[in-house]
Amino acid sequence: MSDPRNYTVGWICAVSTEYVAARAFLDEVHEEPDYVSEHDNNDYTLGRIRKHNVIIAVLPDGEYGTDSAESVARDMLHSFPNIRIGLMVGIGGGAPSRYHDIRLGDIVVSSPRDGKGGVFEYDFGKTIQDLSFQHTRFLNQPPTVLRTAVSGLKAQYKESGHQIEEAINSILEKKPRLRQEYKRPDPSSDRLYQAGFTHPPNNEASCTAICGDDPSKLIIRRERTEMEDNPAIHYGLIASGNQLMKDALTRDTLAKEKDVLCFEMEAAGLMNRFPCLVIRGICDYSDSHKNKGWQGYAAMAAAGYAKDLLCRIAPNRVEAGRKISDILSSVQKDVQDARNAVKDLGFEQRREKIDCWLSPADPSTNYNKALQQRQEGTGLWFLQSNAFAKWKTQRNSFLWLYGIPGCGKTILSSTIVEDLKRTLPRQPLLYFYFDFNDTGKQILESMVRSLISQLYCKGEDTWKQLDSLFSSCEAGRRQPSCESFCKVFLYMIGYSKEVWIVLDALDECRTRRGPPTKGLLSWMRDLLSSEGRNVHLLVTSRPEQDIESELGKWPYDNDIVPIEGDSVTDDIRAYVHTRVRNSEGLKRWQSRPNVQQEIETKLMEKANDMFRWAACQLDALENCLEYRTLQTALSSLPKTLDETYDRILRGIPDEHKPYAIRILQFLTFSERPLRIKEAVDAIAVDTEGDQHFNPDYRMPVPREISYYCSSLVVAISTKEHSYDKDGKHAELRLAHFSVREYLTSTRLGEDMAQNFQGTTARASIAIVCLAYLLHFDRDIPPEEIRESFPLAQYSARYWMTHAAVAEVFIAQIGHGTIGHGTMHPIRVEIGQLQRCITRRLEVC
Repeated sequence: MSDPRNYTVGWICAVSTEYVAARAFLDEVHEEPDYVSEHDNNDYTLGRIRKHNVIIAVLPDGEYGTDSAESVARDMLHSFPNIRIGLMVGIGGGAPSRYHDIRLGDIVVSSPRDGKGGVFEYDFGKTIQDLSFQHTRFLNQPPTVLRTAVSGLKAQYKESGHQIEEAINSILEKKPRLRQEYKRPDPSSDRLYQAGFTHPPNNEASCTAICGDDPSKLIIRRERTEMEDNPAIHYGLIASGNQLMKDALTRDTLAKEKDVLCFEMEAAGLMNRFPCLVIRGICDYSDSHKNKGWQGYAAMAAAGYAKDLLCRIAPNRVEAGRKISDILSSVQKDVQDARNAVKDLGFEQRREKIDCWLSPADPSTNYNKALQQRQEGTGLWFLQSNAFAKWKTQRNSFLWLYGIPGCGKTILSSTIVEDLKRTLPRQPLLYFYFDFNDTGKQILESMVRSLISQLYCKGEDTWKQLDSLFSSCEAGRRQPSCESFCKVFLYMIGYSKEVWIVLDALDECRTRRGPPTKGLLSWMRDLLSSEGRNVHLLVTSRPEQDIESELGKWPYDNDIVPIEGDSVTDDIRAYVHTRVRNSEGLKRWQSRPNVQQEIETKLMEKANDMFRWAACQLDALENCLEYRTLQTALSSLPKTLDETYDRILRGIPDEHKPYAIRILQFLTFSERPLRIKEAVDAIAVDTEGDQHFNPDYRMPVPREISYYCSSLVVAISTKEHSYDKDGKHAELRLAHFSVREYLTSTRLGEDMAQNFQGTTARASIAIVCLAYLLHFDRDIPPEEIRESFPLAQYSARYWMTHAAVAEVFIAQIGHGTIGHGTMHPIRVEIGQLQRCITRRLEVC
């Protein structure tokens, strides 16, 4: 098997014709990779061209366009972390003009113009409707090493000509099965029709039979001489869209106005995520007269040029930035060394491979966080109830605990899990927390993967079905469907005599509806439907309409428990009582028991079953240093969570507000939780000054970052850094689901609302990431980036995700139309930042 880390050149094809041509030009074909990343469904051919190790991938059969290409590139980069340069090689439609004698079989290479990339994305729909060209954005230039090689190859061809035709013929001699489809067609089939003459609609017959050779309908061109390259190589602009260009009038307009040489459908999905050179063999003229007869030869010609290009690049130039790419890649590190102490090494090695393949979300972080917030003695009303006792013992039992936002559902879930661990220490206990803070904990498949991983450790009888699925997926080199995982989980449950499952926050799952293999609610019903299993399922959620409606159909009417009333009031009272007496900020009233009692009484009068409300008020009261201020605060307590959050935001000092807003923007709109050391660097970025990032401006005590927006955020120690004393490795998260709901709602105050509109917030995040990466425009050793610049990986991986959502906003910034009056006036030249990130990604 081949090691994915040894491959530095990524080559993407759109259709099987291109894939065959690319494979044919390999000097050597390698074995399949040892492993691929989770959710990577690409088909790969690995091989060698000269001294370069190359990965070739093709889009799924029948799929075209920018989205499919982007998906293939993303998966390739995850599975092959050391890719430095990319090639998009295949066929395209030519745009011949008086300045560019482009013919079938010729090659067009994307070439930058005026400092802009050689590929741009256009809106085909607008072109048809408005009869005018509407481009949406120019895309990143390919890496410098590729552009330099293009210049060298251009000079080589000009001096000595190329041998592409000879190379193709040599391959066809060795592979006679390819001759019929991939040889050069008869030159007489290369017809360029007048732009106004179209192929009859809905007629699949060939142009030879239907359109004919009438000279009045054709553009007559001279024959090429022996001194001219054939195929000819053209360098210039390639237009990329999501629909096939087959309008000759529009083609000619774009060729004249923008000097477009070629049209295709995939490159726009790659250039900002997979900086690459686009090489297209011309198989038709972007008109209604499509010519499939030239596709094979055109694909061969493009692949032949790509091989010549790679032969001009020294491998050491490509490999120069290898360790930096490891830092900036999105591939997770191998964690096999973490379990070396396990006695049964054979099982543990197998377990590691399956765990890496599963990539399960870790629910222990949510469990530990909730336990830390729990006060001793709370939750006993439920643990000692008949409903809980019945649930623990009755066959195929179910319980739904529901309550309003902030009533303590997650803390109660962790209390239940802790009790089950204590009372049923040798029994299979599985649990999962859906989490608005973490996109990896929001869908059914993530939950099933986590439950499978937990159950896999419980006993040998549960191994077999998962091992079988793992083996059927080529020992983890590809990923199965969610349906396959659901079936395996049911099989594993069947081998367990009895299983207890706790699922928290169903309302934070994004895939609640659908059949059992796609929707959480149907999956739950399916889980409990078989008499052959003995499952005890307990879930918590808000009383959302779809959850209440679905569970109302189940035969478990007596197994629904509201989290409200006297029981919750007693828990909140215990929580408030303990904090008033033990909290560092409230200990100042220990000598005045009457004041302590006054605090408890006032809070309990207005808590209304909301732990979250009480916790926020206690946080605020810790800032009252004398009794007059305390009395004022107690007499004006907010009535709701919304009013509470509004006061917290308004109470942030002006000098802290920009930092608080930036922190909250990142936590509200980021794709994953933010580590504290990343957040510290994020607020140290200066998007206005000349020096975008200065390490001297970092906070000396990282954990104090939560002070900027106390009560709205919380620091969580992760499993692998549970002994992290300074907090740099902990994660910073929004304190509660209701915080995100408030910040993104129409209820947010007008003075803050603009900062949390999706486009505004994501634009700010993208600018911070780009400004941070601009700091690396000098020769910083890779080891220093790894150790000293923790936000680098996040910025490199996600800046484009945020920028894509906020594209219009950022474009306005770039033109100077946004800045005055916003929270962060951006005076950094966007083009400069984008060129910088391109240079950094060239070596990753």
